Amino acid sequence: MSLPASHQERLAFLARVTEKECLHLLQTDARLFGDLFTVEEVQKIEIDPILAERLDAFVSRFGRLQDTVGDKLLPALLISMAEKPGAAIDNLDRAEKLGFIESAEAWMEMRRLRNQMVHEYIEDLVILASALRAGHTFVPSLVKSARICIEQAQRLLT
Repeated sequence: MSLPASHQERLAFLARVTEKECLHLLQTDARLFGDLFTVEEVQKIEIDPILAERLDAFVSRFGRLQDTVGDKLLPALLISMAEKPGAAIDNLDRAEKLGFIESAEAWMEMRRLRNQMVHEYIEDLVILASALRAGHTFVPSLVKSARICIEQAQRLLT
């Protein structure tokens, strides 16, 4: 199937951006979770600006990669494959069937965690620490799914 040039450019751009976002998330994840991340560690954000910045970077990069893949790259892939994208959950279900993501349900859990990390940041450090650790456990799956989508985009572009 021949894709219009504008769609090829968009797909190539999204693949490049997604790969960069994967690298940035992995780097931040390694710096933030190098040691066991405890509630005591989270409490240090009040006095440790570097830790606070790392935490912000992790939450931001975790959410950004989800948004790029789920809201931009995945719909572009579906269009490239002559499929009609729909609501986000429908796209995730289709992505699961195609093998692009492990589980639409797990993806929605990652979304819930991202929202929890953002909204619980100020109020409850215990919940925040728990959400951050859970987010950390999802990083390999998120990056794997992103890279599967990148590979699919590259196949469609060649």
